[in-house]
Formats: sequence, C-alpha cells, structure tokens
Amino acid sequence: MSAPAALITGGTSGIGKATAELLHSRGYRVMVTGLGTLDAGLPEEVVVVRADARALSDLDHAIDQARRQFGSLDLLFLNAGISRPGPIESTGEDAFDALFDINVKGSFFTLQKALPLLGEGASVVFTVGAGEGLGSAMTAAKGALLPLVRSLALELAPRRIRVNAVSPGLIDTPAYGKMGVSQDMIDSWGEGVPLGRVGTPADIAEAVAFLASDAAGYITGDNLTVSGGIGVHARP
Repeated sequence: MSAPAALITGGTSGIGKATAELLHSRGYRVMVTGLGTLDAGLPEEVVVVRADARALSDLDHAIDQARRQFGSLDLLFLNAGISRPGPIESTGEDAFDALFDINVKGSFFTLQKALPLLGEGASVVFTVGAGEGLGSAMTAAKGALLPLVRSLALELAPRRIRVNAVSPGLIDTPAYGKMGVSQDMIDSWGEGVPLGRVGTPADIAEAVAFLASDAAGYITGDNLTVSGGIGVHARP
C-alpha cells in the first residue's frame, strides 16, 4: 500500500511549508505550489511546483503534476492566500480583485480540478483565518470561504470526501517581515493572547494533520480555530 499523498497550495513558506515538513516527517508524499523563489529549503522528496492561484492554466499544470507523481490525493490543503488590509476608502479595484482571485477563486478552482484525484476518505482543508479588523474587503474575502466550506462538505459527503477549515489566529510567519514588522513587535503581541504567546506555523500544521487523519474521520463542514484563545468570551 502506497504512502498517503498531499498537495499544499502556498506551500513554500510559513504555514504551508510547516505543514509540508510535518506531513513529510509522518510518511506522506508531498507536493507544494508557490510563487517567487521556489528554493524553500524543504526536504528533497517534497515536489515543488510553480503556480499562481489566479491562473487556471497554472492550476491545470499543478494538478497534472500531482496526477503524474502520485496518481491520487489523500489531502488537498488549500492554503494559498494574500492579505491586503485597509479601510474601504483606500481599497482599490486591483487589491479587491487580488483578494478574491487568490483567496476564493484560486481555492475553488484548485479543488474543482483536483476532484478526480480525491477518492473516498480524502480530506480537503481550507485556510480561512481572520478578516475582521483588517478592512472590509479582507473581511469579505475571508468570510466567503466558510460558507463555501460548509456547502462543499454537503456536496462532497456522498463521495466520502471531508471538507473542513482551519482558522489561524496571530501566527508568526514571514509575511510580517515582508511588511517591515520587527520580531520584537511580533513577540509583544503575544502579551494580548490568553495563552501568552504568538502562534507558530507548526501549531497550524498540527491542526491540518489532525483534520486529514482518521482521528477526524467524522468531522466535516467544520472550522477549527487555532488562536491561543483569542476571541474566547466568558459565558455566564
């Protein structure tokens, strides 16, 4: 029996990379997609494919590579996404389109094209994350994914394909460095987290691995929040 196979979009850095490394360590055959430099420092056995989530031809290429390499997929982790925070007054059409093209359209059509490779018992996981407080366009793009996850869970249940989401809280990823945020600033944010620290990509990777596992075999259409307690409200 061959080892399970996973395809991870946006898998060359941050959460995607950590998930690829964890799954590889647990015996998965792994393929990741990404843009920019593809020298991600991943294990040699991990297949890296250049793909832009906005370009359907790139998605076709990535899925074709997965078919050639693996034949079928046990996990599709739809992690590719971007952040364009800002108020409505400063949100241009290009930023708005990019948010929906990558976060929503890209995920939708990657799954559509990967469906022939997903057999009974396969798992699909979306990275959803927070949009609130980051601007109306960002909130709308992130908010579009949760109802999509629930709808797909019902639609694919007859095929025994599970569809879930993981919602990261405040996670220390390279994206903050690209925005000029210092490590000291990131660490200081942890003081406002109930568990006392900023999360790591490995925290999210563990959640994705759980949702892909047999231990989550009766979970579909759900959203696993991994936030260190942010957003938890006391109940009377």
